[in-house]
Amino acid sequence: MFFEKIAERRNEAKTIRKIVGMTILVLAVLIVAVSLTSYFYIKSSLKPVDADSKKEIVVDIPIGSSVTYIAQTLQDNGLVKNARVFKYYVKFKNESEFMAGEYHMNPSMTIQEIIDSLKTGKIMQEPIFSMTIPEGRQLDEIAAVIADKTKQPKDKVFKSLNDEKFIQSLMDKYPTILTTEVWAKDIKYPLEGYLFPATYAFYKESPSLEEIVSVMLDKTQSVVDKYRQDIEREDLTVHQFLTMSSLIEEEATEKADRDKIASVFYNRIKEDMPLQTDPTVLYSQGKHKERVTYKDLEVDSPYNTYKNKGLTPGPISNAGTMSMEAALHPAKTDYLYFLAAGDGTVYFSSTLEEHNSLKAKYITNK
Repeated sequence: MFFEKIAERRNEAKTIRKIVGMTILVLAVLIVAVSLTSYFYIKSSLKPVDADSKKEIVVDIPIGSSVTYIAQTLQDNGLVKNARVFKYYVKFKNESEFMAGEYHMNPSMTIQEIIDSLKTGKIMQEPIFSMTIPEGRQLDEIAAVIADKTKQPKDKVFKSLNDEKFIQSLMDKYPTILTTEVWAKDIKYPLEGYLFPATYAFYKESPSLEEIVSVMLDKTQSVVDKYRQDIEREDLTVHQFLTMSSLIEEEATEKADRDKIASVFYNRIKEDMPLQTDPTVLYSQGKHKERVTYKDLEVDSPYNTYKNKGLTPGPISNAGTMSMEAALHPAKTDYLYFLAAGDGTVYFSSTLEEHNSLKAKYITNK
């Protein structure tokens, strides 16, 4: 009886092993089949829709179009086989900076040829107008530029740029750059520092504010994505990165070493010292002027870095790539102070005594 039970258990074990083995084999075959099917499907989807076609198809890509919208438009017009494959190909290749406009394409184009066309702007029309946003500009100044180009009242544009529903719609569209940090308690203007300084071309007479801002945020996103690994390496959020970049931008002169200015800010944070940067005081007051007075330094604001330690609640202007790179790659120094002389030269020092000596030489006694 005992040996019969052992034999029976052995037979059961063999049966179970066979079932498990067959199951694994079937799963393996299915995985291989699905993988091969997916591979050939994707490979086919990446090929031209019709390699021999000479048909011209006109496609309009509006300002602020997302990759998803562009992909679907191309599929709807018979220029790509699958919108999703196109979208993931673009992400895999890290392609960006597609330009709005009217494109003349044909179904014989490869996906890469379509992407190159969208990036280089091979379109059949000239921009109706261009808008230049310089580095170091604040949101109210950007609102003035937009208002001037679109023939709208500045106050109306500025109010719209700070409208809660408008900003929330942009956050939904750009979740990787516009995070809940723009709603922080002491933030003055949520979009401050997020509209990248550049020259933007527009191809219709009266683009909406959303279209205009979307083009700027597209550029911001492409620049931020380029620095994404460095931002994460420095353990910064995008908001903190743009904030630090803006402080550097506002303190920099044409002769300034931005990486050294960055090192001063980081060194002071490390030493638990307030940053004491004058542009934050002026931003607190909404002023644009050359000199900061001792009375200005007393302003009670979370943006006043003479009264508060660490970074400001958010950016105080839009920063260019030079300041962004300095924020991510500060010089290795022991500097804790700097000042700008009348000719724009910036002098750095490691002690308060050195700083006061330079101040007396280049500012007080001038």
